[in-house]
Amino acid sequence: MSTETDYKELETLARRARWLVLSTVAKSGAGHVGGPMSATELLISLYFRVMAIRPEEPHWPGRDRFILSKGHSAIGQYTVMALRGFFPVEELQTFDKGHSRLQGHPDVTKLPGLETSTGSLGQGLSVGLGFALGARLSGQRFHTYVMLGDGELQEGMVWEALHIAPRYNLGNLTAIVDWNGLQQFGWPVAPGDEHSGDRRDPWAGVNLAMAIGALGWRILEVDGNDFSQVIPALEECKRWTQTRQPTMVLAHTTKGKGLSFTVGKYEWHSKVANAQELEQAKRELGIAEASV
Repeated sequence: MSTETDYKELETLARRARWLVLSTVAKSGAGHVGGPMSATELLISLYFRVMAIRPEEPHWPGRDRFILSKGHSAIGQYTVMALRGFFPVEELQTFDKGHSRLQGHPDVTKLPGLETSTGSLGQGLSVGLGFALGARLSGQRFHTYVMLGDGELQEGMVWEALHIAPRYNLGNLTAIVDWNGLQQFGWPVAPGDEHSGDRRDPWAGVNLAMAIGALGWRILEVDGNDFSQVIPALEECKRWTQTRQPTMVLAHTTKGKGLSFTVGKYEWHSKVANAQELEQAKRELGIAEASV
């Protein structure tokens, strides 16, 4: 791996990961694209630079824990795990197929390296809180990271966890919000209009940093698509483990980041690329291969 401040290798991995997300979903015929692409730098930073993990020993007791609470973005996590060596990249071709280890949402009973099953939005932070509390009570030193979507923050269970974590002095817990400002559906724009929604940032006009900070969390805000900001912030969170305050990283990202035809488009939340779009993606990302 290159030096800590040289991110060229990681940027190459990010382009590769985005291609694998797009092409894998296209091959499967279903899946999510926009959210995994907004979270690419965050996931690569965790798996390649920040977390203590052993891909060849996924149940190593000393490993840091990661929970993808926004489980519909599973293909983003699978792609980065494959690139990191948890399983062969070729296995991505089985994504969302019957009996595959790579289900449409993370299934802890199928794939070693996952910490919990997710997909029902809002639950991941509570599970991560339990991991962090268990580690503190048993004297273990691993750190727990939980990634949430900004739309997911509308789930009440998230706010229960946000309220409780500081009371247990969980400095070994970091929540990361992939704040890409777009969700699949928003609020209806007119009475009775259940198909058109206001898809502005789900937290437009709300000072999330102030609200979550008031509950007792330490707040870090970064450009979540910039390795030079993400990695130092996440490493600082890990150094914070023995303190008495959990950390919330508000990562400002762009949905569909990386491709001209997906960036900032809400419809790419779960759209499947066609052959022409795949060819365009290969050109834009500098990918030479013809398939996954």
